[in-house]
Amino acid sequence: MTTITQIDVARYDSPIGQLSLASVEGRLVHLDFEDNDDRLHLISSRRFKNIDWCESGFAPSSVLSWLDAYFAGRVMDLPMADIDMRGTDFQKSVWQALIEIPSGTSVSYGNLAVILNNAKAVRAVARANALNPVSIIVPCHRVIGADGTLTGYAGGLARKKWLLEHEAALSRAA
Repeated sequence: MTTITQIDVARYDSPIGQLSLASVEGRLVHLDFEDNDDRLHLISSRRFKNIDWCESGFAPSSVLSWLDAYFAGRVMDLPMADIDMRGTDFQKSVWQALIEIPSGTSVSYGNLAVILNNAKAVRAVARANALNPVSIIVPCHRVIGADGTLTGYAGGLARKKWLLEHEAALSRAA
C-alpha cells in the first residue's frame, strides 16, 4: 500500500507579500512567499512522495504567533519544536548556522563556510542556503555577497532588503 503524505497549506499576509506555510502532521515543513509556490512544490516533492496538497488553512499556532511578533517588531524564541527541517546532515548544519546569525547582522557565504569549518565549501553552503525550506524563520536572507551586496534570495532582493532593514531596526531598538 502506498502511503500518501498530506501537506496542509495555509496563507499568511505579511508586510512584504503573502506567505505560504506548508505543514505535515502538524509541523511546518516549508515557508515561502506565495509567488514561489512552484518552489514549494518542487522542494516538497523532493522530501515527500505521493503528496496530497490540501489548502486547509492549517499552520502551527506557534509559527503564526512567531510571524505575528516578528512583523510587529517583537522578538520571540524560534518555534523550532513545531518545524520539521528535512535535509541532508550538511544542509541541516548550514540551516543551524543560519539560525545562529544574530538578527540585525549578516555574513557572506564564505564567512558562513568558515563558521562551518569548511572554508572551501562556499558553493555547497550557497546551495544549502538556497534550499532552506523555512524562509524568514531560518534566516537565509542574512547571507550576502563577499563584497557586501545583496545576492540571491528566492523571495527577491527587495524583500531581502526589507527583512535586513527590519531586523536592523529591531536591533537598534533593543
